[in-house]
Amino acid sequence: MNISRSEQRALHVLALGGRILHERGAGRKIVDVTCVTREGMILDDCDLRTFQSLRRKRLIESRNGAPYTISYRGRRSVRAQLDNQGGTKC
Repeated sequence: MNISRSEQRALHVLALGGRILHERGAGRKIVDVTCVTREGMILDDCDLRTFQSLRRKRLIESRNGAPYTISYRGRRSVRAQLDNQGGTKC
């Protein structure tokens, strides 16, 4: 499965315990998303287009209106990296 760099970053954040908060507008459609790390920092790279792509590929899921988290399929798809800096060493 082809996963873009921004999708990969979002999946890494979610795999480490992060979540995607969503806001619904008129008509119950999702109009804004915010990807939050486990520590409470916001991932700037995750936008509505990235969110929709992850959802379409079923890499993230939400249950009963809760924030979106990584799905089993997403955990299987994420590539292991030393850190979230694109493979650079510390």
